[in-house]
Amino acid sequence: MTLTPSHIIEYLYCPRFTYFEYVLTIPQYEQRNYKVMRGRELHDRKLEENKEYLRSRIGVIERCNDQYLTNSLLRGKIDEVLKLEDGTMAPLDYKFAVYEDQVFETYKTQLFCYAWLIEDNFNTIVKKGFLVYTRSKNKLVEIPVTDADKHAVKECAHEIIRIIDTNFYPKATKYKQRCIDCTYRNICTK
Repeated sequence: MTLTPSHIIEYLYCPRFTYFEYVLTIPQYEQRNYKVMRGRELHDRKLEENKEYLRSRIGVIERCNDQYLTNSLLRGKIDEVLKLEDGTMAPLDYKFAVYEDQVFETYKTQLFCYAWLIEDNFNTIVKKGFLVYTRSKNKLVEIPVTDADKHAVKECAHEIIRIIDTNFYPKATKYKQRCIDCTYRNICTK
């Protein structure tokens, strides 16, 4: 089994998501809302558009669009894999969102997962990633990526596999506010 960045994001939100969805195989029934569907449409359109001005600002010398990558634990499709002037590479991800002077941890986690995939597949170093906020006039935000960030997502991946392989029932999130709207709140023993 290989995981996706979504598995890791769900695990970080609450480790019991992994248990309920992948050990007990109780699916989440989340309705696709307008923002998700609109984001996918926009995402597909952005991959076809040429945004050279963004890329030249950050020193891109080469890029691969809509790149599907995998390693022994993780898989994912990266909007753009960029080769930079300094010889490093970076993921770039479009977000159908408004930039409000903060970057959500979920967005960072996704970039850290992509950094891991790029390093494994291109045998190179990733020191940063980029987000493009399409609802803020394509605002480009640079996110530093450290070895500790990549190590953290690798550890999460190993823990998710352990939960699934051993039927381990993990502790719930320590942030009880997250339980209020949880898909599994009626069956979770807090």
